[in-house]
Amino acid sequence: MARKLTKEDGIHAIYGGCILGGGGGGIIKEGLNKLDEAFKLGTPVLKTVDEFADEDVVVCVSLVGAPSAKDMFLSEEQTIDAVKRMQAELDAPVAAIMTNENGAATTINGWLQAAALGLPILDAPSNGRAHPTGSMGSMNLSEDKSYRSIQAFAGGKNENALEGVVTGSLGNVSDTMRELSVKAGGLVGVCRNPVSIKYVKENASAGAITQAIELGEVLLNAKEGKERIEAAVNYLEGSILYEGKVTSFTLKKEGGFDVGFVYVGDLELTFWNEYMTAEINDERHGTFPDLIMTFDTNTGLPVVSAEIEEGQDVAVIVVPKEKLILSTTMCNEKLLRVIEPIIQKKIL
Repeated sequence: MARKLTKEDGIHAIYGGCILGGGGGGIIKEGLNKLDEAFKLGTPVLKTVDEFADEDVVVCVSLVGAPSAKDMFLSEEQTIDAVKRMQAELDAPVAAIMTNENGAATTINGWLQAAALGLPILDAPSNGRAHPTGSMGSMNLSEDKSYRSIQAFAGGKNENALEGVVTGSLGNVSDTMRELSVKAGGLVGVCRNPVSIKYVKENASAGAITQAIELGEVLLNAKEGKERIEAAVNYLEGSILYEGKVTSFTLKKEGGFDVGFVYVGDLELTFWNEYMTAEINDERHGTFPDLIMTFDTNTGLPVVSAEIEEGQDVAVIVVPKEKLILSTTMCNEKLLRVIEPIIQKKIL
């Protein structure tokens, strides 16, 4: 049943989405700013996949880039224009907007565009957790060699400003979006890959927006500090793997991604935007797409990989992939294999 979203829903979605982002998916401040802008334009409405006909067309909106980029710029007008450009490319009307993933900034992707254009938000992100590559958020369209990806984009300001539409194979267009994000200063807003509701039902993460809202509510209703972490991990049926001070943190930018390591005592975390592996004394305790996430133990709030600081008191949680609402892409070995040369560790 259609649900009129409130600003409180949005705050819960941002904090719950941050946890489900697994280290990526944008930062909380960015999400809160986007939320304010969305509700200035109207009231977004959340609908389930069962409220549409199988043949109805939905489009995915996403942010592509590195969350730590210092020169990134993306206005609300740019994100709205990307949806309008996509609609101009299609013969059928857009029935709803979906986001590509859960994350602090990405769970509410599309809320602003939906409020501005009078379109509903679909309670089915392409993936119920955050992921590094565009193909991982494309609902296994990469397996359909006949599928032609259409991606409208905009981002950057002044001499970095870019906008347009790119059409081609999914892999080529996704790689192009990543390259364009770098040229735009670090970030572009994208509206991409129109598909039917039937396809979404078979490949996306139905119910994962509601899950983010519920998780955020559980987190923020708990007492500040470790009780918040325990409440969140219990909701997700995961576990607290390790607690301690960050002894070393390394981040470098590679091709529009944040890549690096976090060390907390004997625990080593690798990340490629999102946390990829968790090892204690070389013994593996979590591997993407398992959810690995860091929390500040003093506040009990989630902290994404790009905002970790040396000396920070953190707790690290792990939630098995079986407990998450995931896209079919998270079982696609070809898409997961590309992680290995980036972090120099086995994923499969």
